[in-house]
Amino acid sequence: MQSLVIEPRDAVDHTRPKAKTTNARTMSHLRRLGLAAPLRSAAPLTADYSEDVIFCSSLTGHELARFRNAFQLARGRYELQPECGQQVSQPIVEEVLRAGVDASPLAELATTLRVERIDAAPGRRPRALVVDEDGASRWVECEHLVGADGGSSLARHELGIAMEGGSAAKSNFNFLFRSERLAEAIALEPAVQYWVLRPSAAGMIGRMDLESTWWVIIQNIEPDAHPDPAALVTELVGTDVDIEVIATDRWTARMLLAASYGRDGVYLVGDSAHLNPPWGGHGFNTCVGDAANLSWKLAASLAGWAGEGLLASYEHERRPIAARTIADAASNGRSLASDFAHSVLDDDTDAGAEARRLMAQDLEVKRSEFSSLGLVLGYQYPGSPIVVDDGSEQIPEHPIHYTPSTRPGSLLPHVWVGEESLYDAIGQWFTLLVDAAEPRLAEFAQAVDAVRGQTGVPLTLLPLDFSAHPEIPWQAAAILVRPDQHVAWRGDEPAAVAEAVAVAVGRASAASDTLDELEGTHRGR
Repeated sequence: MQSLVIEPRDAVDHTRPKAKTTNARTMSHLRRLGLAAPLRSAAPLTADYSEDVIFCSSLTGHELARFRNAFQLARGRYELQPECGQQVSQPIVEEVLRAGVDASPLAELATTLRVERIDAAPGRRPRALVVDEDGASRWVECEHLVGADGGSSLARHELGIAMEGGSAAKSNFNFLFRSERLAEAIALEPAVQYWVLRPSAAGMIGRMDLESTWWVIIQNIEPDAHPDPAALVTELVGTDVDIEVIATDRWTARMLLAASYGRDGVYLVGDSAHLNPPWGGHGFNTCVGDAANLSWKLAASLAGWAGEGLLASYEHERRPIAARTIADAASNGRSLASDFAHSVLDDDTDAGAEARRLMAQDLEVKRSEFSSLGLVLGYQYPGSPIVVDDGSEQIPEHPIHYTPSTRPGSLLPHVWVGEESLYDAIGQWFTLLVDAAEPRLAEFAQAVDAVRGQTGVPLTLLPLDFSAHPEIPWQAAAILVRPDQHVAWRGDEPAAVAEAVAVAVGRASAASDTLDELEGTHRGR
């Protein structure tokens, strides 16, 4: 099977360094593709530079608050995922992804082409009208068409799918610049982001690399304002430094969600399906989550072992995640740097010290923006048609706090088995994790062999000493893990495995009478 990627741009533009945060979950997805290590090698900033976000009165002034291990940045082995987060701009990520496609026998990247029309209807394969640089065009027919074509998505427009939501009242001003003296002028410790709370310049600034390139985001710009980048940098730093502007970009935060994620063999992924503000760095990462969810389902369909309900589950699972992420990012957007700006924070007086003390307390509201494990790892697929609900209580959603759970629909909690990541051990497709101490281990093995032989579903058995990892609430003898590392089923009966797999691949209903009658699918160990 082969995928064709149509991309209008021949080269990546490094003057638009969006999406600087690649979180731990996305890095773990990239690990599965063999791309996590290349991305870290290509990234100019490592966790050794900094893991923190600092709020300050200016870069030459006072630190007001610090959020450590922001965006799941960590030094050394990360426990909660096989990979920690990585600060790296989107253009570098895209170059690594392009190299990955070039090296893959399953995909081809075709640049300098654009899709001008999409033709999709019930009962037949979708097709796209592809146009080259000279204006020549031809129709390309495919089994499935994925519209990962951004906020102004042609795919979404051609399907007539509306976006629901709104936009922020004020815009934001980004710019990229070079400065040879700025690093030496900073009086604070290194940070991946500095949030400066000056009334004259409230916004964010950070390094693009360890040489001379920096980025700035000034928030809440009035519609008729024309900011001067050099003057803004002087205010953010607190003293004059050299500045060479590379590029500027004005944008407005949008909170939009597609009414549908596709139809008739066409699927919307990423910004074509949802647009959320960047506060918290979840936009790009949510897009990758969409792709990880949809890709294994497309592969299963092409391989012939998917049921009719598998691809339909994509929207059911991912649209609520986007809605939650948009809501959380919008909440963070109600507390921007300009909302905390105060004129006395830089004063070396008793009044200034008291203002800084109170500000540190007020800034606690920003914690969920930088410490969002509950959003990054705690997302679930409750009620999914391809998840076998065992009737246990759902873990409450929380943006900060992550509670590891094997409840069906949850992300399988990660552990290190010696020096090996559990996620590496479970492999690419479906895995039945079984407690190595389970007396009926041989029966589970027979059930796995039977499923694989009778259905063609790529299912493997992995015995694991559950008692060696008491930090994980296993609560069952066996855990069925999907290719995207989410739990599809947990239970104690080998006889239940076949039906659980049938549900997980979309061949049976999660609410079927057969499943309701299965004895002991969850003993609540």
